[in-house]
Amino acid sequence: MKNVTTNPRQQAFLALRAIQRGAFADEVVDRTLREGQLDDRDRRLFTELVYGATRRQRTLDAVIDQLASKPSDRQPEDLRLLLHLGLYQLRYLSQIPASAAVNTTVDLAKQNGFSGLSGFVNGVLRQYTRLSAGETDPLQLPTDPVARIGIKHSFPDWIVQVYLDQLSSDETEQLCAWFNQPPHIDLRVNPIKTSLETVEAALQAAGISVTRLPHLPQGLRLLTPPGSVQALPGFAEGWWMVQDASAQLVAHLVDPQPDEVVIDACAAPGGKTLHLAELMHDRGTVWACDRTPSRLKKLAQNRDRLGFQSIQIYTGDSRTQPQFQAIADRVLVDAPCSGLGTLHRHADARWRQTPESVEQLATLQTELLTAAADWVKPGGVLVYATCTLHPAENEAVIQTFLAQHESEWQLEPPAPTHPAAAFATPSGWVKVWSHQHDMDGFFMVRLKKH
Repeated sequence: MKNVTTNPRQQAFLALRAIQRGAFADEVVDRTLREGQLDDRDRRLFTELVYGATRRQRTLDAVIDQLASKPSDRQPEDLRLLLHLGLYQLRYLSQIPASAAVNTTVDLAKQNGFSGLSGFVNGVLRQYTRLSAGETDPLQLPTDPVARIGIKHSFPDWIVQVYLDQLSSDETEQLCAWFNQPPHIDLRVNPIKTSLETVEAALQAAGISVTRLPHLPQGLRLLTPPGSVQALPGFAEGWWMVQDASAQLVAHLVDPQPDEVVIDACAAPGGKTLHLAELMHDRGTVWACDRTPSRLKKLAQNRDRLGFQSIQIYTGDSRTQPQFQAIADRVLVDAPCSGLGTLHRHADARWRQTPESVEQLATLQTELLTAAADWVKPGGVLVYATCTLHPAENEAVIQTFLAQHESEWQLEPPAPTHPAAAFATPSGWVKVWSHQHDMDGFFMVRLKKH
């Protein structure tokens, strides 16, 4: 085997151990790739192993429960992670020969203090290999529909239930399967600096296949793995920034006009703030508010890269900013949320959220919406958006707000020609279901002040 610093499987094991102890998966992967000595092929394998084993841990635990004499939650934690690595390769990475997956995992067990249990690791993995050569899946699923989907696609039962409350069983499975795929990379072209056609041609000349995003006049999707995004044509020149198709709909729903005052109440890391400035032709004022200075730093960097003068950054909690009272033509509340529409982008997110955290978020969302509503002038517009698919954070927040302010606010559905109209519901709000539209899951609604 390779030595510790250049062995992608050993690095993946160390990363999984750090995640198990509370570190964020994205931060661990980024740090390892930045500080490690892996070549390109091993970087891809390391990333796939860490994100895949993290995402699929419930399914992998269920396999261990069925094959081992002791269930997964009674195995030593590091041994459980080693089994996850081996089983993930056997179950999901068809390009890796079964013998290689088994042998490298047994070697990892010996390297990491489990020499006495290397025979057990070998036995579990070889038993899985034998069973998988048959006609039936080695993983036996329960009959209960929630547990069956949860184990098959590796989601907590409570999230599966949230989806099942809104979708059929088949569609819930499609949605869960979609969230287990690698995320798309979408770009939003900056029309102040260049054109969609120019960026399209430059990327294709660099060997990157792209396609235009339907309904989005500035949107391109990369069809070729790009490697380093910063190395793509036009990055340094501020021609574009990375932003998912669903997120691009939000600023269009706000529909800011040149010379207006617009406030983004939860602005960091800034993709929607910058889009608002683009749509205003960089004329007027966009206040970018957030309480996290470190995340606003990224916004400032992108503002400077894209060359905007209209964006003013304000650090503070948007629930307590009376100086903005009734000064804004339009306000965006892109609220902190559980992220149940973007679970494919953060491998550990499904394990971090709980029903209790959703309750706390819904309270925060209501407070932010209520406070930001006071910033809007009469006749102005307020847009509320999240990247979750949980009704408690979406429809319920809006219904409560409108019930409490019915004399002052009314819901304004997107016009038939609007980019968001294709995703509008009969109730008037916009909801993007990922498995239906091949975009991040999103909710957004436009409110008009009397």
